[in-house]
This record gives sequence, structure tokens and C-alpha cells, in this order.
Amino acid sequence: MNASHRRMPAFPFHTRRRDFLLGSAVAALTAGVGTLHAQTAYPNQPIRVIVPFGAGGLADISVRLVAQKMSERMGHPWVIENRPGAGGVVAANAALNAPRDGHVLILFSNGTAIGKSLFKLGYDPETDFTPISTMALFDLILITRKDGPLGDLRAVLAAARERQLLLGSINPGSTQNLSAELFKSVARINASVVPYKSTPEVLTGVLRGDIDVAFESYAALKGAVDSGQVRVIASTGPARTAWLPNVPTVQESGLANYNVTGWNALYATAGTPASVVELLNGHLQAVMNMPEVRKRLLDLGTESKASTPAEQAEVFRRDAAKWAQVIAQANIKVS
Repeated sequence: MNASHRRMPAFPFHTRRRDFLLGSAVAALTAGVGTLHAQTAYPNQPIRVIVPFGAGGLADISVRLVAQKMSERMGHPWVIENRPGAGGVVAANAALNAPRDGHVLILFSNGTAIGKSLFKLGYDPETDFTPISTMALFDLILITRKDGPLGDLRAVLAAARERQLLLGSINPGSTQNLSAELFKSVARINASVVPYKSTPEVLTGVLRGDIDVAFESYAALKGAVDSGQVRVIASTGPARTAWLPNVPTVQESGLANYNVTGWNALYATAGTPASVVELLNGHLQAVMNMPEVRKRLLDLGTESKASTPAEQAEVFRRDAAKWAQVIAQANIKVS
């Protein structure tokens, strides 16, 4: 056989197989990195915030304000989805049924902590959800009839030594209702808590003299308070509020162990990547400290407040324990 017909040497089979496998591995690794980047890019779609209250209330207005600022910072729209009813169960289930990637969040409140003891839930708010940050704090106020005999809290306590007082609030199991029950317990007074279906009905009860004292948020009664239609005799927090600085606290007025502070906070479902929670917390810290956000919330009777996830988890744990005790003492039926 001459040289022109001689076959060129070929690479051994095992060498060609090795190169093929190596090339495949590199291709797979490259594709995997691309997929990983696609999965970790956050956000990559609109972020839904499920609110367990109807539109137009304090929580709804507050979260919409924050959502607008978060949209601007993160470059993706934040969409508010109102899912009221059933003690927050409808909203919670909607969040739990969504992918746990941080694109569906939920608003929790002190009412959520109350609901843990008040309702038979199919989930645990503390273990099935993870806190991102507190958003706002607010106190309740105690109001009486403007021209009535109960000019301050000391007069209320004195009257309770002479007769049974009637304390008004909205629905049984609400923060307002349980705050009245807690007041009755801490003050050790002869009183009965009268529940109403709505805030306007509570206000009417005060104006007509059907009840002696009502427990409600400043935001809900802002018109009546600012116009002087009713008298505010105390606030429920540990210190006087910036929106009603001349109104003493219940503690100042003689009940050192009484403190009720409402809150709203943003939560994600458990299993949401820690990096997403950290990112959201950082943006919320910035938003809640914006002067325009702080001023707007102050106008609504709330204090802008951000926290770490751990701090909000402790707030929930503490409130859940406190309100469970109040519910038990008031013999409120768990539904």
C-alpha cells in the first residue's frame, strides 16, 4: 500500500468519548448557571400584597402608600389585593396557596395575633409565615360624650365605684373590644363591654349617652375628634402620641399595667428565600423612614415604624400570649 492510500491516524474511541462527555458537562453547567440566574433574579414579576381588610380602611390606605414607594424603589409594580373576612383566613389561605418566592406577600396586624387564639385556624401564623418588617404602630383612644360628667380617666374610675359602667367597642374579638376587656380587667371595675357592628354605631352610642366610654382608633374617629364632637380622655399606648400630644395615656392616668399598641406588618410565607426577605426588609427600612411617608402616616394617626424580622416575630409572640389571656378571662368563645 503506497503512502497516498495510507489512512490518517484516528483518536482512540475512549478519547473521543471523554471529550464528548466533557463538552456535555460544560454545556449543562452553563445552562444550569443561566437557570440559576433566572431563578434568583428578584423580583421578576409584579409583587402582590394580600390585605385581609376591605379597601379604604387604615391598614389598606397605609399599605397602598408603602406599596407605591416600594414599586418605585424595586422597579416592579406592587399590587394590593383586598381579601377581607373570616378573621384573615381567606387572605392567609390565598398567600399559602401561592408560590413561596416572595412575589406574594401578606399584611398582618395585631388582629392576626388575636386571631390565633380566637379562631380555629388551619395554619399557624407564626410557623407558616415569616416576618419581613413592622410597618406602622398606632394606639387606640378612649372617648366620652363631650358634655358628659366623665372628663378624665380618674372620673371614669371613680364612677365605676358607684355603678356599673358601659364600655363600647366594635365587634367581639376585635382589638378595640379586647382592649375594653383588658381595661376592665386591669382596672378591676364593675363594667360591661357593649359590642357594636361598626364605628359609626359606637360613635352614636357615645353621643346619645348609651355607653360611658368607647375604645376606637383615632383614624376611625378623626372627624369627630378633630371637630370636638367627642372628648378624648386617654390613649392606650406607653407614651403620648404625636397626633394627640395633649391627651394623657391610660398609664399616666393611674393604670400602670395597661398598654395596647396596634401594629401592621409585612409577612411572607415560610420557605421564602432568606435573601428575598433580607432584600425586602432593606427596602422597607428605607421607605418607612422617608419624610413624606412618615408625615402621611402621622396624619392618619399612625407612627411609621420598621423593624428586623426577629423584632417583629417577638412582637407577634408577645401579643399573641397577651390576647390569649384576655380572651380566656373574658370567656370569649373560640369559633
